[in-house]
Amino acid sequence: MGPLIPNGIIGSEWDFVIAILLGVAFGFILEASGFSSSRNITGVFYGYNFVVLRVFFTALIVAMVGLMYFDYFGWLDLSKIFILPTYIYPMILGGVIMGFGFIMGGFCPGTSFTAIAIGKIDAIVFTIGLYLGIFIFSESYPLFESFYNSGNLGNVTLTDVTGIPAPWFAAAFTVVALAAFWGTMFIEKRVRKNTKEYKF
Repeated sequence: MGPLIPNGIIGSEWDFVIAILLGVAFGFILEASGFSSSRNITGVFYGYNFVVLRVFFTALIVAMVGLMYFDYFGWLDLSKIFILPTYIYPMILGGVIMGFGFIMGGFCPGTSFTAIAIGKIDAIVFTIGLYLGIFIFSESYPLFESFYNSGNLGNVTLTDVTGIPAPWFAAAFTVVALAAFWGTMFIEKRVRKNTKEYKF
């Protein structure tokens, strides 16, 4: 069974059509989840809004458990799913840089375009900075090429690294997510209560 295009069930000429439809659906979900607001996104760093954490945890769990069930019933061949190679050192640095950008700008690349679609000026400024950063990195790539390709671990997953079977890992991750949902709701209530008391 799937993936549909590699197995010839859907022709490769549908690549871009499917990509556009998925992109529109993804943008709609981001907007519906409140990700077009930089206040909602940065709220996770200040403790008053954890919608980002809840949405991404939910998406991860649904995708993870869904893939495992599809593989179990033979509806999906996991060996044909592309796994991004892990370059541990540049990915750690990239995560730190993106984290600072997240806090300072209030957007990530995907959410910035969602905000642009509804006319947010701060998202336009953020995206201009995004493209400037891409241009500067592209022009200076020869200086960073060796570091960019360092720490190559190949196409590994967390189950490969930890040795934990996928079903157990999925169960543990689900428990962690549920605990995070409960914990963040508690934190939000405390922060909002303290904010109201401070205003009075």
